[in-house]
Amino acid sequence: MAFSRIHKLDPPSRSTSRKAAVMLGSLLGPLILLHILADRSTLPSPVKASASRAAERTKRLLYGWTGGSEVMSHGTDRRTSGAPAEEVIAGTEEFLQLPPPDLGAARKVPPRFAGKVSPLGEGSKKLPRALIIGVKKGGTRALLEFLRVHPDVRAVGAEPHFFDRHYGNGLEWYRELMPKTLEGQITMEKTPSYFVTREAPARISAMSRDTKLIVVVRDPVTRAISDYTQTLSKKPDIPSFESLTFKNRTTGLIDTSWSAIQIGIYAKHLDNWLQYFPMEQILFVSGERLISDPAGELGRVQDFLGLKRIITDKHFYFNQTKGFPCLKKAEGSSKPHCLGKTKGRTHPNIDPEVVQRLRDFYRPFNMKFYQMTGRFFGWDD
Repeated sequence: MAFSRIHKLDPPSRSTSRKAAVMLGSLLGPLILLHILADRSTLPSPVKASASRAAERTKRLLYGWTGGSEVMSHGTDRRTSGAPAEEVIAGTEEFLQLPPPDLGAARKVPPRFAGKVSPLGEGSKKLPRALIIGVKKGGTRALLEFLRVHPDVRAVGAEPHFFDRHYGNGLEWYRELMPKTLEGQITMEKTPSYFVTREAPARISAMSRDTKLIVVVRDPVTRAISDYTQTLSKKPDIPSFESLTFKNRTTGLIDTSWSAIQIGIYAKHLDNWLQYFPMEQILFVSGERLISDPAGELGRVQDFLGLKRIITDKHFYFNQTKGFPCLKKAEGSSKPHCLGKTKGRTHPNIDPEVVQRLRDFYRPFNMKFYQMTGRFFGWDD
């Protein structure tokens, strides 16, 4: 017959053999499939026998046509010179493999669960793509809790302190702290002390130069008093705010080594970050506006992170007792949620003269910060 005559001719060239094998394989693929199914003992005996005979004919034809060449899955060939037909057919089966079934089409996710439920698993742990890096007592906890309402944000609740305290543990240790995320979700964490840690910018840049950074800033004088109030609640016997503020009360020289004062020199710390990250990768959130207009500030944050504006005015109500906004519904809950009792503490009365001296001290640093960020925060009005 025609095929037997072809077999007796001189072997064709390698490229011709390859093309011919592909064409023949496409014709004989169904026969190979029947052969595979026959081995599973699910076909009736007559069909099994027919499939077996067809497979044997396919082996002989392919072996004769390719001249003992095994056709590989990527279009290359490897000479087998006398290799058994089983090896040739095995390589051809790999080349002729059928595409996997469309599991996604068979397991459609209802629109209301889009972005929340994975049809193929529970997601995976990834290094964060965005960090809230500061500042302490600026409103970072409020921002994180508000952001976690968004279905496409997954964030660590506790502060990992990886880039300032635990960097030696390595990135895999850090990754394990992260929550699992699905495709399209963003992993985040917040540690306010990163902003004032000199090594943090270089370390975060080494992890990813594309990391987005968020800094919540607040009037540095009010921030310093809030910082002191927090420490006072833990250590009631510490010196007064006034005595800690000055190196010498008589000369009025401010003690910039005190962390409560030093953190508020925002321009100085920002200089360090700009050595590793461009300004467009850093978003500055107003701590004051986070209280007076939380939805407005959250809108800016969602835009910065590339998220749909889902968190709006409808998510907030103002708590008169605490003096700041609360969530009508927290993440994973149907109940209203305010930040803990440690937030919104009453500040001690500070000598107005000391407050004014601090305002005078911070004014030039604030002006430089306004220029660097291109945003006027109004702390000197």
